[in-house]
Amino acid sequence: MPNTAPTDPIRLLCVEDNPDDVELIALALERSDLHRRYVLERVDDANAFAAALTQQHEAILCDYNMPRFSPYAALQIMATRRCATPLVVVTRAIGEEAAVQVLRCGARDYVTKDRLGTLPQVIERVREERRRAAERERLAQELEAAYRRLKTLSARAIAAQERERLLISRELHDQVGQSLTGMVIHLHAAQRAPDAASAQRHTSTAIELAQGAVQQVKTLSFSLRPAQLDLLGLVPTVHSAVQRLAEPAGLEFRVTSRGTEPRELGETASVVVRLVQEAMTNIVRHARASLVEVRLRFLPDGCIGLLVLDDGAGFDKAAVLGEPGEHNVGLHGMLERTELVGGRLHIRTRPGAGTAIRAIL
Repeated sequence: MPNTAPTDPIRLLCVEDNPDDVELIALALERSDLHRRYVLERVDDANAFAAALTQQHEAILCDYNMPRFSPYAALQIMATRRCATPLVVVTRAIGEEAAVQVLRCGARDYVTKDRLGTLPQVIERVREERRRAAERERLAQELEAAYRRLKTLSARAIAAQERERLLISRELHDQVGQSLTGMVIHLHAAQRAPDAASAQRHTSTAIELAQGAVQQVKTLSFSLRPAQLDLLGLVPTVHSAVQRLAEPAGLEFRVTSRGTEPRELGETASVVVRLVQEAMTNIVRHARASLVEVRLRFLPDGCIGLLVLDDGAGFDKAAVLGEPGEHNVGLHGMLERTELVGGRLHIRTRPGAGTAIRAIL
C-alpha cells in the first residue's frame, strides 16, 4: 500500500541570499522525498533571521558564503535566543577545516549543494536527534522533580515519625503512667492500712487501675500494629478498627471487601489500617455523620484499594488542605503514609455533601 503525504508539512527556514538556490533546494527535496511536503521560508540577514525565530521550524538550512550573514552569526543569535532548532549548513564546497569549525560552533551537519539529494535524510536525522534531546531533557526534569519530591517525602517521614513518637510518649505518660502511679499509691496505702478491710479496698482499687493500664497498653499496641492483622487478616482487623470508634460514637457502619485477600500481608496492609483509623477519628470528631462505609478491594500484584465514605458535613478541601498545621495534621499524615508506600490517595468532599477518601496502595 503506498504511503500518503503527512498532514502537517515540514517547515524549514532557509538562510540564503540567492532565491534561485532556495528553489533548487525545494526541488531537490520534492524529488528526493515524494511522500513529504516541505514549506520553505527564506531570510538573508540578521534582522529577518531573528524575527523568523519566533516561528516554529523543524530545521534551519543556512548558506555558508553570504555577504551580509553567516552560519556563525546565525548560531550566535540562536544561542542568545536559546533556540534549539537544528541548523544544517547547505553550501558549495568548503574546506575540511571550515566544515569542522562550523560543526564545533553548533551546526548539526552540512550538505554540499551538489549533493542535495541527501538533504531529506539529513533533515530527518537532525529532527530525530532534536526529539531525542527533548525527551532526554523531559526525563531529566522529571527525575529532578522526583528527586525533590523524594527529599520532601523523606523530611515528612521523619517529621511523621517524630509526631508519632510524641503521641506515644503522651499516651504513655498521661494514661499508662498515671494508672501505674495510682496503682503504686494504693498498694502502699494497702500496706499501711490499719485494718484488713481498708487494705482490701486499696488492693481492689490497685487491681482496677492495673486492668485499666493493661487495656490502655492493648489499645496503644493496636494503634501501632494490630495483632489481628497477622492472626486474622486485614478485613477482620479493619472491621475491628472501625467498630472500636464507631460504636461508642453511635455511628452505623458497614465494612465490605472484594477479591481474594493474600495469605501474606506486607507493610501496605498496616498502612491501610492506619488510614482507616485516622479517617474514622476525623469522622467521629468532625463529620457529624450517621453512617460510615469502608470498602476494601484486593487487586492484582498485591495492591489494595480502600474507600471510606461518610454522610457527614463534609468540608472545604482547598481551605483545610492548605499549609500543613495542627488543624490538618491527620489528613496530611494520611497523604504522606500513602505516598511513602508508593500509593495514591484522593479526597472528594464539599460542605454538606459528606466525604469520600479513596486510596490505592
